[in-house]
Amino acid sequence: MSFLSRIMVLKSRAHLSAGTRGSRGVRSDLFEGAGKRKAAQARNRVGLLMLGFAAFYCVIGGRLVQYGMAQPEITSSIMPADRLLASRPDLLDRNGEVLATDIRTVSLYAEPHKIVDASEVIEKLATVLPDIDAKSVYGRLASKSHFQWLRRQLTPKQQSQILALGIPGIGFRPEKRRFYPGGATAAHIVGHVNIDNRGVAGMERYVDGQGLADLAAVGMTSDQPLEPVRLSIDLRVQSIVREVLYSAMDKFKAIGAGAVVLDVHTGEVLGMASAPDYDPNNPAAGAEEGWLNRMSNGTFEMGSTFKSFTIAMALDSGKVNMNDSFDARYPIRIGGFTIKDFHGKGRMLTVPEVFQYSSNIATAKMADVVGIEGHKDFLTKLGLLSKMQTELPEVAQPSQPREWKKINSITISFGHGVATTPLQTAVAGAALINGGKLIEPTFLPRTRDEADQVAQQVLQPTTSDSMRYLFHWNGVKGSGKNARVEGFNVGGKTGTADKVVNGRYVNDKNFNAFLAAFPIDDPQYVVLTFIDEPKTDKGNGAALAGNSAAPMAHDIISRSAAILGVKPKFGDDGSALLVSY
Repeated sequence: MSFLSRIMVLKSRAHLSAGTRGSRGVRSDLFEGAGKRKAAQARNRVGLLMLGFAAFYCVIGGRLVQYGMAQPEITSSIMPADRLLASRPDLLDRNGEVLATDIRTVSLYAEPHKIVDASEVIEKLATVLPDIDAKSVYGRLASKSHFQWLRRQLTPKQQSQILALGIPGIGFRPEKRRFYPGGATAAHIVGHVNIDNRGVAGMERYVDGQGLADLAAVGMTSDQPLEPVRLSIDLRVQSIVREVLYSAMDKFKAIGAGAVVLDVHTGEVLGMASAPDYDPNNPAAGAEEGWLNRMSNGTFEMGSTFKSFTIAMALDSGKVNMNDSFDARYPIRIGGFTIKDFHGKGRMLTVPEVFQYSSNIATAKMADVVGIEGHKDFLTKLGLLSKMQTELPEVAQPSQPREWKKINSITISFGHGVATTPLQTAVAGAALINGGKLIEPTFLPRTRDEADQVAQQVLQPTTSDSMRYLFHWNGVKGSGKNARVEGFNVGGKTGTADKVVNGRYVNDKNFNAFLAAFPIDDPQYVVLTFIDEPKTDKGNGAALAGNSAAPMAHDIISRSAAILGVKPKFGDDGSALLVSY
C-alpha cells in the first residue's frame, strides 16, 4: 500500500471513531428534524391538492347553478320542444260534444348556416307554398343564423311534398295545433289561441288563467292529455241562436245582432252569439269587427226593456201597486227637453197598460215616485251599473251619468242615459221573473243548489209574481205578440232605442231589443235578442223591436224549447195534446 493510501485509511478511521463517540447526541437530532420537515411538506402538499380539488368543484357547481337559474335563450321565437307539444284540455259542451281540441302538426324551419343558395330554396318551396313571402324568407335564410321559422303548422300533404324536394338545411318540428270542429258556431264563447297554443280570448283564455299558463311558463306541462273542461252551453241551442242572428241580419240589412239563452234558476248560459263573428281556426280573417263580442263586451242603451226594471222598482218600493194609474195625457218638459210617448193614448194608464203601451211619460212618473237615489240604488242592486262578474274575460264596464239629476233619472227610466251589456240586461231580467234572485251568469255547469249559494235576493217574491203577470200580459196583448210560440207561453218586453250619433239622438238608426221569458207561468229560461240598425223598405229606423227583435226570440224559442226539455201546453188550460201549426 502506498504512503498516500495509508494516510487516507487512517483519516477515515479517525473520523469514524469521533462520530461514534458523539452519535447518540448530535446525529439523532439531525435525523429527527429532517423527518419532521418531510412530513410537514407532505401534509402541505396534500392540503394544497385538496384545496385545488375543492376550488375546481366549486367552480363547476357555481356554473351549474348559473345555468339552472338563467333564462332559456330564444332563437327566432322557437320554444322548447316540450312546450311545443304541451297539451291543452279539450273544451266540451254540456252534452260532451267537442268544441275545441288539440291535433298534432308540424312546422317548417331552416338552418341558414347550412344553406348555400337561398334563392334556390325559396324557388323550390314556392312550388308547395305559393303564398310564401319571398323577400321576408330570403332575409331569414341569408342571415346565416342557426334557426329560423319558415311556416308554422303545415298540413301532412305539404310536409310530404316539401320532404320530396330534398332541400338541405330544411327541417320539421312537431307541434300542437288547436282545432275547433264547429268553426264560428261558438266563437265568442270558446275564444281562440295564438300560434303558440296559448289562450288569448274567450274560455280558452279563462282556462289559461286558471293555472295552465303558469304551469306552461315554468315548463310543467306535457304532451299527455288533460282532463277536458265542460261548458254550460248546448251546441244544438248555440247553433240555432247563431243561425237566427245571421238570418235576421240578412233580412234587415243590419250591422250587428246578438242573443242569449239563460237558465233563470242557475245562471247557466245555454247559448250566446254575437254577429258578425269569426272562425277561431283562422281568427285573423275575422278582423276587429268579428272579434267584438257585442253580448258581453259591447254596451248599448237598451231602450224600453229598461221599463221592466223601472216598474219592478216602483212595485218593490211599496209606493206603487198594480191597481194604480198614471196620467199619460201630457208630455213632460224638463231641462229644455220634451218627453212624450211614441204611440200615446192620451189618457190615464193602469200599471199593466203602462207596460203594454210602453209609456215614457208614465214610466218617468214612476221613477219620480221612487226618487233619484232610490232609482240609482235599485239599478246598482240589479247589477246594471257595475261590471258583470263571469268567467268570460271580455266584459265591458257599463256607463252612467257622473251625477244623477232628475232629467237623468227620467230618461234612464225608459232606457236612455245608461249603457249596459245585453248579457247583464238578460241576467237582471231573469231576476225579475225567477222569484227575485240575482244570479251571476256562468259558462260552466252549475246546479240549482250551487246557484242558490251565490244568488242575491234583490226583489220581493211578490214583485216577481207581478212582473211575470206583466210579461205575460204584454206577450198576449202588447208588443210581444210576435214572439209568442204556441204551447210555450212566451212573455216579454220590447225596446226600440234611438242611437246616438255625434252626441245627438237620431231617429233613423235604431237599436232594437226584446227581453223574453218562457214558459211565463213557470219561467225556466230567459231569451234576450237584439238587432243593431235594422232597415226596411220604409227606410232606416222604420223597423221596430216588435217586428224585428221579437220575431228573433220567436224563432229561437220555437226551435230550441223542446231541446231544452220544456214541455209544451196547448189550449187555454194546457190540456190539449196537439195543435195545428
